[in-house]
Amino acid sequence: MSDIATIGLDLAKNVFQVHAVDAAGVVIIRRKLRRADVLRFFPSQPSCLVGMEACATSHYWAREIGRLGHAVRIMPPAYVKPYVKRGKTDASDAEAICEAVTRPTMRFVAVKTEDQQAVLMLHKARELHGPPAYDARQCHSRSHGGTRHRHPSGHRRAKGAEGTLPRDTGRHAPARRSSSIDVDRPGGLI
Repeated sequence: MSDIATIGLDLAKNVFQVHAVDAAGVVIIRRKLRRADVLRFFPSQPSCLVGMEACATSHYWAREIGRLGHAVRIMPPAYVKPYVKRGKTDASDAEAICEAVTRPTMRFVAVKTEDQQAVLMLHKARELHGPPAYDARQCHSRSHGGTRHRHPSGHRRAKGAEGTLPRDTGRHAPARRSSSIDVDRPGGLI
């Protein structure tokens, strides 16, 4: 039995598909792995090139498999699709990943650290949920059953500089777009 040169790993929720070939391209392993068995499978394999498609968990698996001594490459799914030879199955996807990762012109996605993923998650949450709360105490109060003070007419009012109560139009200041985290701001993160 010759040594494994390349492994294609098709990630899924519970059952992953492994396709491994030697340097000549001869298939050595083609099998399914349960999620719990993945980190037991890779230490028993010689250090080799491992390819996987980019998805929600690919960076986690790339970090874990990379710690075991393997060279891990993540590829965008659109770049792997042309290498699928037959119907869309996990086995054919793993074979296509194994083929695509060896191509010299393939473009790869950089493996992100946990910190990088956390920052990206924060940016995505801001994008999905709109501008940040302007007063963290109000936000916290409302999340625990508190309410905003309302004028007897039902309109929200805020006390102005001259001590009068100007009418609140309900419009908010435009969201501040930032590519960094503002930890100096009172109330924490933006």
